[in-house]
Amino acid sequence: MEQTGSCTVARHSGRGALGNPVNRFEAVEVIPDPEFYEEDPRPLKTRFFRDDTRSILSRNDSPDVGFNVTVNPYRGCEHGCIYCYARPTHEYLGMSCGLDFESRIFVKMDAPKLLREALSKQSWEPQPIGFSGVTDCYQPAERAFKLTRQCLEVLAEFGNPVGLITKNYLITRDIDVLSDLAKKQAAHVSISLTTLDETLAGKMEPRTSRPAQRLKAIRKLAEAGIPVAVMMAPIIPGLTDSEIDAVLKQAADAGAWTAGFTLLRLPYGVQDLFQGWVREHYPLRANKILNRVSDVRGGRLNDARFVHRMRGEGAYADYIQSMFQMSCRRYGLTRAWPELSVEHFRRPGSRQLTLF
Repeated sequence: MEQTGSCTVARHSGRGALGNPVNRFEAVEVIPDPEFYEEDPRPLKTRFFRDDTRSILSRNDSPDVGFNVTVNPYRGCEHGCIYCYARPTHEYLGMSCGLDFESRIFVKMDAPKLLREALSKQSWEPQPIGFSGVTDCYQPAERAFKLTRQCLEVLAEFGNPVGLITKNYLITRDIDVLSDLAKKQAAHVSISLTTLDETLAGKMEPRTSRPAQRLKAIRKLAEAGIPVAVMMAPIIPGLTDSEIDAVLKQAADAGAWTAGFTLLRLPYGVQDLFQGWVREHYPLRANKILNRVSDVRGGRLNDARFVHRMRGEGAYADYIQSMFQMSCRRYGLTRAWPELSVEHFRRPGSRQLTLF
């Protein structure tokens, strides 16, 4: 164990973050005594906490998000993606955006019940719901808790449309429910595929499904008639941008309808986490990568402005976008994304009024 800046570094196997940066809202910092630990720290076990939230629908008015309403069955994400923009949300819980975010998972056990109650209200205006905004709804915890599946079953019962994004092959477990929704033009899926390099994925996204499994998920979803897109989210300048063409080719071969991307963004403590990670794993390339990130962010490592934060700006950002668009055209990933329909929405038990 060592200390770097404001982050105590402990190289835990299977974890993305190297430590726990200081919570920007906390006045007190706890630093473990390094003499208490062995050089190879004990495995960091994931801990689960019940989240008794009383509302399951999150609303936003961001132009960068394709949904006005989202559902997050979990808080935190065991996938441990080092670049995850959602990490700082754990600071609102009094925790760190580092190892805490990926090892202390809050589980909304009442999510299906709360979703049913929300859709049953007359005030609910049928509209697409996104899964998820600040977590991956198919992270490893979903195997045991099955909250995402139960929520999908509620949506299927009501006929309410849904769009999902995930990095996990586990989504194929729910093809039966998703295909039923897709027949009503009420479901589509985006599979996030950031790299084809298995070694890089293991370091950068340690507990996600590996790239080959994500391609397999695209294939299985497409074969089931479920519209599926590939998302390079995020593209990391200087690290993964060279893979744009290869990623899109393999995704198209697997059956993806269309494609999208976002550029790496590093809000709040994620900046320090990512810098520490890239210097640890790619010391000889670290300066190049960080300089490239800075190039697309106006000389900074992050730009929080709407729209700009998703695409970046400047010559190198324009180059990435043009490369992406060219590869999309080459591999036929230009089909229009089918608009989700609310035509089949109904509240179970309700009776349709007649004219007589």
